[in-house]
Amino acid sequence: MQTTQYFDTEEIAKFEAMAEEWWDPTGKFKPLHRINPLRLDYIARQVPFADCKILDVGCGGGLLAENMAARGASVTGLDRSPKALGVARLHSEQSGVAVEYVENDAENWAETHAGVYDAVTCLEVLEHVPDVPRTVAACAAMIKPGGHFFFATLNRNPVSYIKAILGAEYILGWLPKGTHDYAKFIKPSEMNSALRHAGLQTKDMKGMSYAMLTDQFSLSDDLSVNYLGFAIKPA
Repeated sequence: MQTTQYFDTEEIAKFEAMAEEWWDPTGKFKPLHRINPLRLDYIARQVPFADCKILDVGCGGGLLAENMAARGASVTGLDRSPKALGVARLHSEQSGVAVEYVENDAENWAETHAGVYDAVTCLEVLEHVPDVPRTVAACAAMIKPGGHFFFATLNRNPVSYIKAILGAEYILGWLPKGTHDYAKFIKPSEMNSALRHAGLQTKDMKGMSYAMLTDQFSLSDDLSVNYLGFAIKPA
């Protein structure tokens, strides 16, 4: 079946180039490994993984998807990178944790999966898509009434430019230079607007803050750089 292209091929290429390092906690995806426990626990406080059917949009190599499945969720991971999905499937086979991986995007998948999922996760993805409101609306369409939408992205302000681009990419070297495009960062007000127009009700936003002295990430009320949150689809 012919599908419409809703993704940015240049953004996909960035992650294709790094795909083999997805499960290396000391490699190019080190920041994701560092924050993944925070993300998992945050989601677990809102939904019971053991009884949950979850769609992970922009799953990449499966770091979040497989860990949610390991906690008992029934998980489908969507991504437009064949190479990343190959890594995800191989790791799933090796770990014995079953995850369904599909090469697709939210917009096309939503056409045949309306109201299917208890929760949809879209973490560290929205700052890489060409049309944030469109992607959020597609995610919302696939959530059951009363279900959850989890998001995580980067705020757009001078502080986030200094920390997320200059700091993480150029000084600390956590990410390859050019991983992020500052112009695509999303202010919380813009995120709230996209959620509202998609028919979702924002319930919470938390910052994912890094303390250099302790070399630790933690949830906080500081939304100036990375932030994580969830919204509910009204019953």
